[in-house]
Amino acid sequence: MAAFTAYDNEEILDYLRSQVSTGVVHTDEKTVRAHSFSPLESDPRTSGLALAYVEATSTLDVQGVLRTARKFHLPVVTQDHFTSTVIGADGIEGSLLLSTAKMNKILELNKEDSLAVVEPGVLNSDLDKAARAQGLFFAPDPGSKTTSGIGGNVATNAGGMSTVKYGSTKENVLGLKVVLADGRELKLGGRTLKQAFGYDLTQLFVGSEGTLGVITEVTVKLLPIPLGTPLMGVASFSSMDVLAKAVEEIRGSGIYPTMLEAFDHNTLGALDRYRGTHYAQTSDAMLIFKIDAATPEAEGVLRALFTRFKATDVWVTSKPDEQANLMQMRWDMLPAVFKGQNHIMEDMAVPLSKLAEMVDYIARVGEQLDLRIYTAGHAGDGNVHSTVTWPKGEEAPAAVTQALRLMFRKALELGGTISGEHSVGMLKTQWNNEELGDDVDMVQHQIKSLLDPMNLLNPKRKIN
Repeated sequence: MAAFTAYDNEEILDYLRSQVSTGVVHTDEKTVRAHSFSPLESDPRTSGLALAYVEATSTLDVQGVLRTARKFHLPVVTQDHFTSTVIGADGIEGSLLLSTAKMNKILELNKEDSLAVVEPGVLNSDLDKAARAQGLFFAPDPGSKTTSGIGGNVATNAGGMSTVKYGSTKENVLGLKVVLADGRELKLGGRTLKQAFGYDLTQLFVGSEGTLGVITEVTVKLLPIPLGTPLMGVASFSSMDVLAKAVEEIRGSGIYPTMLEAFDHNTLGALDRYRGTHYAQTSDAMLIFKIDAATPEAEGVLRALFTRFKATDVWVTSKPDEQANLMQMRWDMLPAVFKGQNHIMEDMAVPLSKLAEMVDYIARVGEQLDLRIYTAGHAGDGNVHSTVTWPKGEEAPAAVTQALRLMFRKALELGGTISGEHSVGMLKTQWNNEELGDDVDMVQHQIKSLLDPMNLLNPKRKIN
């Protein structure tokens, strides 16, 4: 039977253009396609070609897009700088893509109040650079620091290496402005370091992945640059299991490290091939560590712990150029692992006391299923990034899915989560019941229905 539509696409697009007052509406297929399918994680089964791509430059533009979506019952996918790794911002067939990347002004940087007010499209690294010029810094440092915007960081509750000391994005957000699906703009939180009035709606929107509202302004906490000399270094261990136990001791020592990054033997081998080094020849597991304001006492405690856990090739430096080289090695980890092979990188986190058990289990899964699994991650906060790989040009073998299921269920069994910092997107929505339980899953859907009753905002992502 034929479908007799009330409006054709041109009528919808004409209305959309009339509602976007300062931004740009793109409708050509080349532009729309480029923003509908992420080069990172797109899947034709879960992504689709949008109807239009809108570069908003104001709150009025955002409200105009949402007004159009309500009128014509169209899904809206909010994008910031489009760096999601979990199919969280890909297009949906016939949707409106709402980009806030051009809303990129630092509205205020207040040294006296130790805060900044920014639009969502401000890059994480640009905010940090501006803060450091005032003797402050922005602590969250996701791996996408130079390419992701603050709005996207908030929408996904992004983490990073410094989470071990300074927390993830949520610990550094004081307030938000959010436009709801019905067009209302809410002002949430504020400028104070303490807030105890009303329900904490600010944190409700942190990590909501564009399913509850569109973030248009963020107030973040800034910190003073620590006094003292930063120390960085590396230490090698006989296994990831031993490294994990050493990390647990370091966390409880009072040193307060800024970074504790771990690489297993497979990852070191990938780095050797990528950088021309030879770490895997002498190390089965490596820890890169940093203390941002070290004292002689802290360095002494650290070295004593390394001795107790029989660490080898311990090297500590305070020289900025040598520290930069160590940081580059950390940044090179992902391209080294990904190079020349298909991959899926996972994002489990477990309680610190269970980290050793988790990394040992992952290694056994790889052996049992004859898979090459590269395990690295933010050991200091229990966040494990295990990358499962298979040959380029081949479909993922059944063993890959089996490995992910085994690892996910082990993380949950240990009291952990299957998404420490990458969010849920479309890749993990089937796991809501298993991680959260039926009752919490239902409450999440009730919240979604309250704030987005027409189910327009990023439907089927985050919760499904």
